[in-house]
Amino acid sequence: MSKRFLLVDAEALPEVFLQVLRAKELLASGEAKNISAAARAVGISRSAFYKYKDSIFESGTNRSVLTVIATLLDETGALQALLAGISNAGAGIVMLNQSRPENGTAQIAVTIRTSGMRISVQEMTDKLAMQPTVVEVHCDD
Repeated sequence: MSKRFLLVDAEALPEVFLQVLRAKELLASGEAKNISAAARAVGISRSAFYKYKDSIFESGTNRSVLTVIATLLDETGALQALLAGISNAGAGIVMLNQSRPENGTAQIAVTIRTSGMRISVQEMTDKLAMQPTVVEVHCDD
């Protein structure tokens, strides 16, 4: 029998499903050291966790991923300043690719997760563009 997946508003689900999801988040973040601790923290039994753990997943609808593409001057601290600007905006850095510097500049592609951002993507790129070592910056979805 093939699996069938549904996208359901969390408000319509029994509380135990949300607790299992929260327990999985605690384990993934390291806040809970083991399944027993995670289950206890969210108020469910270990058996409830094991029963649903492989069937409950965050849909990811609020977890947008995009790529920031920048041309940086080949100067000490340029990459660090760019990454600090992205992090300060609340974006999570997922992946980084950097080209070899040529003619005094280097191309950087930083894949980010935008779900935790405190400012808009446009505001972030505007702030990044003002950095003295940034020649050009834009985002690709």
